[in-house]
Amino acid sequence: MIVILLLVIIACLTWIVFMYKEAHVNRVIYQEYCFPDFPRSFGEVRIFFISDIHKRQLPDTWIRDMQGKADFVVIGGDLTEKGVPLTRMSHNLRLLSQIGPVYFVWGNNDYETERHDLDALLLDHKVKSLDNTAVLFESEEGEKLWLLGVDDTSLGKDRLDWALADCGEEGFRILVSHNPDIVQKFTEKERISFVLSGHTHGGQIYLLPSDKYMRGGTYSYAHTLLLVSNGYGTTFVPLRFRAPVQTHLLSLKRKEV
Repeated sequence: MIVILLLVIIACLTWIVFMYKEAHVNRVIYQEYCFPDFPRSFGEVRIFFISDIHKRQLPDTWIRDMQGKADFVVIGGDLTEKGVPLTRMSHNLRLLSQIGPVYFVWGNNDYETERHDLDALLLDHKVKSLDNTAVLFESEEGEKLWLLGVDDTSLGKDRLDWALADCGEEGFRILVSHNPDIVQKFTEKERISFVLSGHTHGGQIYLLPSDKYMRGGTYSYAHTLLLVSNGYGTTFVPLRFRAPVQTHLLSLKRKEV
């Protein structure tokens, strides 16, 4: 009986160590997306997408490897949470800014910090907050690409209508929302081709097919294409199982028919 108990304890400890290591790896997924309405004159647009950093600290060497590989960076919310020191947030923003211009949307856990402090950090590191707004990229030929961002939907702070009001009639539209539920709030008429989101952590510890959290992956809807990231960090417990850490280097191109 004692031997069986010891084996069970060893097995549990081994599993916990494995889940802890899984929660602290650095992983970049390279993904290519082709859209028939993507403006041809842009050629390829490369985005480094990271969400749900929470308490983790980005490593200098890993970020240096990403330099020159992305046109800009998108932080999909939950850059931080309660108890994370400002020095760590500043460190992470400084490294991400070395990859390229950084755009940020607020997540639910970001509101656990002092908003003034986080706003000040974003400003110091020249990070653009997409707070229910949109920014325009324009090619030399005059074609347009819009990057829209909404505040967190779970807190009822999202105003997609405000972000859309910033957009012109023409152009390819990418929407960033911390919570993937945003896809339920628009239809074909908004002409949003691609959505970047996180929030779910893929369940973080995914055990059963009935687990309610949307897993990381690409989901095709009649009106848009949705990317849900498992995210980079963890919350509550620093463990992961069957919901691997993810950051993304995205390549967006035109689909030739």
